[in-house]
Amino acid sequence: MLVYIARRLITTIPVVIMVAIVIFALLRLTGDPAAVIAGDDASPAQLAAIRAQMGLDRPITTQFFDWAGNLLHGDLGTSLLSGTAVTTLIADRMGPTIALAISTMSFTLLIAIPIGLIAAWRHGRATDRFVMILSVLGFSIPTFVVGYLLIYLFSLQLGWFPVQGYKDLSQGFYAFAQRLVLPTIALSTVYVALIARITRSSVIEVMNEDFIRTARAKGVKESAVFLRHALRNAAVPIVTIVGIGAAALIGGVVVTESVFNIPGLGRLVVEAVQARDYPIIQGVILLFSLTYIFINLVIDVLYTVFDPRITY
Repeated sequence: MLVYIARRLITTIPVVIMVAIVIFALLRLTGDPAAVIAGDDASPAQLAAIRAQMGLDRPITTQFFDWAGNLLHGDLGTSLLSGTAVTTLIADRMGPTIALAISTMSFTLLIAIPIGLIAAWRHGRATDRFVMILSVLGFSIPTFVVGYLLIYLFSLQLGWFPVQGYKDLSQGFYAFAQRLVLPTIALSTVYVALIARITRSSVIEVMNEDFIRTARAKGVKESAVFLRHALRNAAVPIVTIVGIGAAALIGGVVVTESVFNIPGLGRLVVEAVQARDYPIIQGVILLFSLTYIFINLVIDVLYTVFDPRITY
């Protein structure tokens, strides 16, 4: 297993290099950040001076290799607008994003897997059909629409939760949790629908296997058959979709943080894109890419835990 993990980590190196190249190239095609900083009334001489100060007048390849060399030393560059180190900006904004991601995945797993199991247990009955209807709704409604509906109902109408904002855990658990409830529900909607459907279909498929009929023939209780045998053997596709959902949170966080005005990495990306602040965009997207690769590695390792037949 350790050899496999080491081999996987080595194979991620060319992936990270390709991601870095693509990010760097695409951002250079989006526009001139010097023009944003200088304003509409800037003269060509002023634009040239700003580009020279930022190093944007050098060849693209030179800019890339300078940036890549700094990456090897843990330097993601400096913000073009604020002059602050990108690593500092990411560290300052990482807390809210991590808190939202953990609360979303925890809520998703606590809700989605039991709902999927209940639907599989009551397969073909009213409960099953009701769960499937909710899943379709979860897929159909965009996250930002769910977010605004939650704000309107629970914040503006009922006054139960703040409209927007974020409080750090150091400012009190109640204030911290209160501001995470609505973003968590909004962001988890689609993932609850996805994981519940996969859980249902996986368990239903396993329940038709021969070893399930054998367990029933031996007199094993139906609840034990369902939980001990069916759920364990259906775990691999469930773990897969959980991993995909965790990785997909990267995109959902950007939208959700914007809707609820949460000062996390998602908002940082939006602000950097609007300002064409290349170093910040490159640093955050590279971090997201590494997170995605790490999640895939963890999922592959978990396969062997739930299914001993899988070896590497």
